[in-house]
Amino acid sequence: MPSPFDPARALPDPLPPSPFPTLIAWFDEAHKLGAQPNPNAMTVATSVDGLPAARVVLCRGIDPDAGSFTFFTNRTSDKGRSLSQNPRAAVLFHWDHLELQVRAQGHVVESDDAESDDYWNKRRDASKLAAWASDQSAPVASRDELAAKLRTVCERFGIDPADPVPTSPIPRPPHWGGYRLHAERVELWAGSDARFHDRAAWTRTLTPRPAGGFDASAWSSTRLQP
Repeated sequence: MPSPFDPARALPDPLPPSPFPTLIAWFDEAHKLGAQPNPNAMTVATSVDGLPAARVVLCRGIDPDAGSFTFFTNRTSDKGRSLSQNPRAAVLFHWDHLELQVRAQGHVVESDDAESDDYWNKRRDASKLAAWASDQSAPVASRDELAAKLRTVCERFGIDPADPVPTSPIPRPPHWGGYRLHAERVELWAGSDARFHDRAAWTRTLTPRPAGGFDASAWSSTRLQP
């Protein structure tokens, strides 16, 4: 019988050079298990003038070589405006059924047009129309007004809102696109019944390049007490 002090998934000992192989193994396990509808649900926390704000988005890519996480959104939304003023953020995955958690902090940059277009073209047509119709985070007088905005968008693209099947591709709005968080710190957490968790953190230094992107130092790791 396992001890209540044993974590759900013990972290390697010694710790590996990078947190990403373990992180991706957990991410893949959560997807294969299928115990929750969106195992790629990721909390994104931003801050402007010392006021933190958090919301859940869907992670659409993890690049272990770059050490980055990608998500997509309306860039005029609250989070988009926050990131334009302070391009740093924290993200969090929590798979409660696996007793596993991932935290990361770092610099955020906008995805280029090619990456944003590539993901946009994979979205459902209904989701594309919704992105055009919504001034995300802005006030609206009523649900009816919001529905009227959707009808206007459908008319613009010659689409019946009751059967949104376009006759030609719906272009990506200029205000919609991706973001990449390049991690400076990643923490992996494996829970135990006795709250005697297994934790470790990896940190590195990112130096912005004049032409874009970052030069990264090697990861440095340390175990943490529960």
